[in-house]
Amino acid sequence: MREIQNSPIGVFDSGVGGLTVLRELYRQLPQESILYFADTARLPYGDRSAREILEFVREILAWMTQQRVKMVIMACNTSSALAVEAVRQEFDLPILGVILPGAKAAVKQGQRIGVISTPATAKSQAYRQAIQEINPNAQVWQVGCPPFVPLIEQNRLWDVHTKEVAREYLTPLLAHNIDTLVYGCTHYRHLEPVIKTIIPTTVKLVDPASYVVQAAKKELELMGLSKTAPALPTRFAVSGCSSTFSQLSKQWLGYCPSVESVSLPMGFTPTVAWEQVEMLE
Repeated sequence: MREIQNSPIGVFDSGVGGLTVLRELYRQLPQESILYFADTARLPYGDRSAREILEFVREILAWMTQQRVKMVIMACNTSSALAVEAVRQEFDLPILGVILPGAKAAVKQGQRIGVISTPATAKSQAYRQAIQEINPNAQVWQVGCPPFVPLIEQNRLWDVHTKEVAREYLTPLLAHNIDTLVYGCTHYRHLEPVIKTIIPTTVKLVDPASYVVQAAKKELELMGLSKTAPALPTRFAVSGCSSTFSQLSKQWLGYCPSVESVSLPMGFTPTVAWEQVEMLE
């Protein structure tokens, strides 16, 4: 049991978006060791099919289980929307998605809720379903924002073009007089300084990263898996260019991390029929 307690928590995203979750882990669970994986070779996920996303997630989880993680946080809304239920049936470890914690936080903030996300997450209606299951009276408007992730991954946060794009996608939500805005993609928290210049100060912002870590903390305590030894340095791995990820991460981590390149294992055999995946598409 002690060996499992001291195993790392696995965190994955398509790129730097999951660093918002990583920072929350540092803040809320400083004693835990972390394995962070970014699938940068296949970024962005937002315009991928449900079948592709599930295949990617299976490969990542298969690799993470080989690294002996004790829990996985899917720090990617697209993966959480399209794959979390299927992979929970296939892998024998706790797997947390970001959508349910984000939805629970949103309904505590307001009833006219806007969600900005990748097109795949918006198409899935995952946030609307989760929010309205909690509060059937809540109104939810979702907007897919395909340019956001590439702009963030290209480190173009302060471009004039980025603010113009953000205004374009936020305007339809503001027209509905939203009182709450959910970051339906972990990348989007990085755009907060830009977003705050566009939306009224009365609109409450919900970052699911904070709430999924709260859920992870409770889960670890319930399962008796909270770490007892001091945290080891975070291990970073990517499927693409390690130096690019390291340089881009510096502005949010405060340093350039050492990053390893990983070739994901291929040929993982699914135990869930493809028909279940096709129902999502």
